[in-house]
Amino acid sequence: MKIKVNLAIMKTLAHKRILLGITGGISAYKSADLVRRMKERGADVRVVMTQAACEFVTPLTFQALSGRTVHTELLNHNSESGMGHIDLVRWCDILVVAPATANFIAQVTHGMANDLLTALCLAADVPVMIAPAMNQQMWANPATQNNIKTIGGRGISVVGPAEGDQACGETGPGRMLEPVDILIAVESSFRTTRLTGAKVLVTAGPTREPIDPVRYISNHSSGKMGYEVARAAMEAGADVTLISGPASIETPDRVKLVAVNTAEEMRLVVLEALSGTDIFISAAAVADYRCSNTAEHKIKKDSDIVSLELKKTPDILAEVADSKNKLFTVGFAAETQDVRENALAKLADKGIDMIAANLVGNGIAFNAEENALEVLWKNGDITLEQSPKHKLARKLIQIIADQYHEKNTNKIH
Repeated sequence: MKIKVNLAIMKTLAHKRILLGITGGISAYKSADLVRRMKERGADVRVVMTQAACEFVTPLTFQALSGRTVHTELLNHNSESGMGHIDLVRWCDILVVAPATANFIAQVTHGMANDLLTALCLAADVPVMIAPAMNQQMWANPATQNNIKTIGGRGISVVGPAEGDQACGETGPGRMLEPVDILIAVESSFRTTRLTGAKVLVTAGPTREPIDPVRYISNHSSGKMGYEVARAAMEAGADVTLISGPASIETPDRVKLVAVNTAEEMRLVVLEALSGTDIFISAAAVADYRCSNTAEHKIKKDSDIVSLELKKTPDILAEVADSKNKLFTVGFAAETQDVRENALAKLADKGIDMIAANLVGNGIAFNAEENALEVLWKNGDITLEQSPKHKLARKLIQIIADQYHEKNTNKIH
C-alpha cells in the first residue's frame, strides 16, 4: 500500500521582493534552482544577469522560472525613468548575487559600476548578500581575501563558499553554496532578534460603525500599513497579535489575527489582550464617531435629507496609555495638514511614547503601496522618506525597538 505524504512548503519568504544577480560562472546553472525555491516559498523574484552569465545560462530560463523579464542592460529604455538600476533597488528587499565571481567581487570592492549588476550594488540601500564561486586558488589569493574582508566591512553579507570538487578538476574551497543553503541564509536575513521575547499588540484597518443593517460609517484605510508593521514585528522576534478591522489582506505568517468590525469591538479585544503585552502599536484608522442610535431596519430613501446624530467612539490609544499596564505605546496620526504640529499635540495629549504621522488624502497613504512617516517621541524624531510600506514598516519597528529598549534600560538604572 502506498502512503501519500503531503509536505507543504512554508511560505517563509511570502511578500518578500528578492533581486537575484547572476555573474559568469559555471555555478550559474544552480541559480535556476535557487529561483524556483524562492518562488515556492512565496517570494517575488527578479533576475539580473551579466553578459558573461548569459554565456552559461540563457535569460529565457530565468524568465520562465521567475515569471518576470530578466534584466541585462544598465540603461533600460523601457524603464519610465531610463534608470533601471535605481528602479530595481527601490523595488527589492534584498539583493542576492549567486554566483559571485572573483572579478565581480573585485569590481564591487573598488566601487565600479560598469554594468547593471555592479551599479545595483553601488546604489543599493537594502541588504546585499553574495555567494562566491571560483577556483580554489583564486579564492585563496590574498587579493580576493582582502576584497572579501573589505566588502564585509561595508555590510555586504558573504555566504560560503563551500569546499569540494570543482569544474576545473581541482578540489578545495570555492564552490558556490548549494541553493538550499543560500535560501536558508536569505530567510535568516529577514529575521532579527531586536524584539525577541517581547509581546506586541498591533491594531490595523478601518472600523465600521453601523447606521442601519446595510450601511455604515468608515474610512479609506486598507489596513496594509498595520499588517506590514505586524509582519515586521514578527520578523524582529516578537510574539505578535494583530487586531484588525475589515481588511482584504492575507494574515502574516506566525501572527495571531483577531478580526473585529466596530471601534467598541476593537476596544474590548485590545483591553482583554493587554495582560503581558510589552508594546502596543495603534495603526488602525478607528472611526471617530458612531451613530447614537442604529436603525433596526434599512432607512428608506423617502426624504431628501436625513440627519444622523453621532457620538464619539472610544479613544482606545489614550485608554491603553493610561492603563495600569504601562506598556510602550505607539500611535499613528493621519493628517491632511500641519502633520508635525498635530502629531506633537497628539503625542502630548494622549501621553504615549511615540507617534508615527503621515499625510493622507488625494491618493496619498490610504490604499496606496507607498507611504512616508514622521516618527516623533519625547526627545527625538526621524523622518522616514516615501518608500513601499513593507520597507517602511521594518524601519519603523527598528526605531520602536530601539526606543523600547532605551526606555526599559532607563527604568532599570
